[in-house]
Amino acid sequence: MRFSRLTMALALVAAPALAAAQTPAAPDSAPPPIEDNSFLVEEAYNQERGVVQHINTFSRATTGNGWLYTFTQEWPVPTQLNQLSYTIPIARPEGRGASPRFGDLLLNYRYQALAHEDLLFAPRLSAILPTGSASAGTGLGGAGVQVNLPVTAVLTPSLVSHSNVGGTLVPRGKTGDGERLRSANVTLGQSFIWLARPTFNVMLESLFSHTSNRVTPRGAGDAVTLSNQSFTLSPGVRYAFNFRSGLQIVPGAAVPVTFSGGDADTGVFLYLSFEHPFARTR
Repeated sequence: MRFSRLTMALALVAAPALAAAQTPAAPDSAPPPIEDNSFLVEEAYNQERGVVQHINTFSRATTGNGWLYTFTQEWPVPTQLNQLSYTIPIARPEGRGASPRFGDLLLNYRYQALAHEDLLFAPRLSAILPTGSASAGTGLGGAGVQVNLPVTAVLTPSLVSHSNVGGTLVPRGKTGDGERLRSANVTLGQSFIWLARPTFNVMLESLFSHTSNRVTPRGAGDAVTLSNQSFTLSPGVRYAFNFRSGLQIVPGAAVPVTFSGGDADTGVFLYLSFEHPFARTR
């Protein structure tokens, strides 16, 4: 159970933090709007030309001593049509004496397939590299692939929705005990972002996850499939600090509540983003 919960946290928290985002343009008299990410549900905006983003997230449950930190960096290649990024997770597993370790690295590509004024679509394909430790509970023990299909809809000038359908597959992983593991995960996400002000957003995100782990024992024995479902509801806020140089700093926080197996676990999610130009644009 400890292994399953941690790998699910890596899938639900690290991967959705890949999407660069921009809110609809504000009038010239208003300050620039927040151009940033959701926390758990991916937005369908690629990074602007000539602008790079550095994203830090930290999450932990209010019970236990485990936590997860991720760092994501996003680049347009070379325009907003294509985006490359990577995500590096560092996790501290539950348990006395456990030390922080690297998780599985994600390499991501996103294509801006649709960029209408009120409707956007940017599918993402990610490669999962087995840089984590299966024995320590910070990795799945094998390479994998992840797909996400985010759709963004501007409902009103002050209300934006984001919808996700995604999946993760690690066909040849291993458990902490060295047993063969085939892990599959499906997620459905929905969020609503209220632009209370151009530099202040109120967020409500929800995420459903179904994970199926097929474990094949070493030596004799039949394979066993373990399934788990969870639903997370996460209210949060974020605020933007804008500078004349083009730098935008966005701190944010949320309180996700996850329901799974009849239990409810409350967590803390912290977010800090730095976005700035790296090249002059015409």
